[in-house]
Amino acid sequence: MAPTPRIPPELTKGPFTLEEARRYGLSRAQLLGGSWRRLGRGIYAWHEIAEAPMTRLIAAKLRLPDAAVFTGPTAAWLHGLDIAPCSPIEAAVPGTNSTSKLVGLVVRRCSIPAAETSTRRGLRATSAVRTIADLACRLPLTDAVAMLDTALHARLVNGGRLRDWASTHAGYRGVRRLKRALELADPAAESVMETRLRLLLVLAGLPHPRSQVSLRDDFGLFLARPDLYYHDARLAIEYDGATHRESLAADDRRQNRLIDAGYRLLRFTAGDVLDAPAAVVSMVGRALQARQAMR
Repeated sequence: MAPTPRIPPELTKGPFTLEEARRYGLSRAQLLGGSWRRLGRGIYAWHEIAEAPMTRLIAAKLRLPDAAVFTGPTAAWLHGLDIAPCSPIEAAVPGTNSTSKLVGLVVRRCSIPAAETSTRRGLRATSAVRTIADLACRLPLTDAVAMLDTALHARLVNGGRLRDWASTHAGYRGVRRLKRALELADPAAESVMETRLRLLLVLAGLPHPRSQVSLRDDFGLFLARPDLYYHDARLAIEYDGATHRESLAADDRRQNRLIDAGYRLLRFTAGDVLDAPAAVVSMVGRALQARQAMR
C-alpha cells in the first residue's frame, strides 16, 4: 500500500513556488506526484485547486518580478470585463528589467507610471483608463467601440477621462483609433451585437441612431425600448439575440403595440449583421428614405 502523501495545509490555498515547497519539507520529486499540479517553471498548486483564470494569474505573478504590471486583456478581466484573460497572459515590466521569455506569457518592457496602475483582486494591473485606452488603440475599430460601449455602460471608465488621456498621449501608437472609437461609442448600448449593428449602419453613412430610447403612445403609455431608434423616421430597430426564441410571444406583442401606435420596426439577427451586412444597410436606408419622402 502506497504511503499517504504529506500535504502541508499552507500549500493548499493557492499556487506556490518550489522554494516555498522546500520550506515546508517537500522536494521537487514529491511535487511530481498526483497531489500536485505544475503551473509553470518552478510553480505548483494542490491538485484540488481549480485551474481557473485567477489561479493562472497568481501563478504568473509568482514567475514575474515584483515591478510587473498586468496589462491588456488580462488587466481588462481583472477590472471586470468579460474578456479572456489568459490567451495569453499579458504583463509589462520596467525597461531595465532582465526578465527572459516566459511560456504562456507576453511580457513587454515599458515603464508604466504609478498613477496609471491599480490593484485589482490583489494583483497589480494598469488602471481602468489606461487598460481601456490601450485596448482601444490596438483593436480593430468595431471591436474597440464594442469594448468601449461595454466599459462605459458598466461605468468602469468615464468618457471624459478617456478623452483626456487621448489628448495627453498624442504620440501614442493607435491613439487616433481611440479618438475615433470614442466618437462612435454609446454608453447606452447593452450588448456587443447591438453595437455591431449600430456601427454597421453608421460606418455605411447612415445617420447615427439613438440607443435604448423609451417609446410611448399618444397617451404617454410606455410601449417599448428598442435597441436602436431613428426619431425623425419613427423607425425602431431590434437585434434578436439568443433569447429571442424564449421571449417570442412577448416580442410579438411589443411589435404589435409599436406598429399600432404608428412606429415602424425592423428586426435583425446575428446572421443578418455578420453574413448579410449590405442587405441590412440597404433595408434600413430604404426605410429612412421612405419616411423622408412621406414628409
